[in-house]
Amino acid sequence: MKETTKCSVCGAEIKIGESGAEFQGEYYCNHCLAEKTVICECCNERILRDDAVEDRVCHDCYVDYYCRCQECGTLVHENDAQYIGDDPYCDSCYDDCHHEFIEDYSYKPDPIFYGTGQPHYGIELEIDDGGETDNNARQIMDIVNYPKEHIYCKHDGSLNDGFEIVSHPCTLDYHLNEFGWDKILESARKLGYYSHTARTCGLHVHISKTALGTSIEEQENTIGRIVYFFEKFWDKILRFSRRTESQANHWASRYGSNTENPKETLKSAKSSGLGRYTAVNLENTFTVELRIFRGTLRYKTFVATLQFVDKLCNDAIKLSDEEFQTMTWSDFVNSIKDMPELKEYLKIRGLEE
Repeated sequence: MKETTKCSVCGAEIKIGESGAEFQGEYYCNHCLAEKTVICECCNERILRDDAVEDRVCHDCYVDYYCRCQECGTLVHENDAQYIGDDPYCDSCYDDCHHEFIEDYSYKPDPIFYGTGQPHYGIELEIDDGGETDNNARQIMDIVNYPKEHIYCKHDGSLNDGFEIVSHPCTLDYHLNEFGWDKILESARKLGYYSHTARTCGLHVHISKTALGTSIEEQENTIGRIVYFFEKFWDKILRFSRRTESQANHWASRYGSNTENPKETLKSAKSSGLGRYTAVNLENTFTVELRIFRGTLRYKTFVATLQFVDKLCNDAIKLSDEEFQTMTWSDFVNSIKDMPELKEYLKIRGLEE
């Protein structure tokens, strides 16, 4: 005959081993046992439901073997978690967040330099509102990445629903005559992306520091002249960039440095504490980044922007501090040769004097 007792929770009469069981010195009917306890899915030990984590695991197993999905917070056993960098994800969120063709924002492959001569320019073009999807990134990359790798795509948290197209460093001639940017921009438009009108996008140009001088001192002098030019002709450059003043203040601010001479301007800029979100970003180890330009999917505007950067860089390399100090905007514009897209763009923007 089965031993009988009363359930310590509801008082019902139970038969031990048949209609109830003992747990932690108390007797439970089968109904109350199911209501008040759970089996840890990790160690298979019975525990009070109030002591369980999400009705699934005991506290010790939770601490030792579980993590939470970075995206949705779901409890995941460490053996089942998928990782992007150091961040764990559940299977569902991993599929949503992981991209085979869109790299993490921190992705930085070894640069591949294309084109003979100097300077080399690396381009970051942000496109938005068309989806952060691998399929679209693959279609764009397929245009110019065979047989050589020219671009890669990266996640950018400042965009709503797009990604960043990043080029390996190339000379101006290579960008314009070998690269295929016209096809990239056309493809992005056909896929439903925007850049200028998205209001979230920039066109950033990285200039290799090694092109700016044969020594650190020469490079610093050249960089000083570039920063000085931006400070001296800020209103002109802002109009050229197609940014509003508020957009520039947010993403690519002016240093507001002493414009007495290039060396003092650079010194003031470096001590400003403004960080990387400046028109001329000085924070990178190997490049100077011009961040002022608004994104564009219009090829002539894209070409004009690269030509402007190339003209400024070559002037900064060849001319002295004194020549930059006496230079007027008209001097700069009138010295432009063999850059029809840039001359046309300056005229359209009311900057040809």
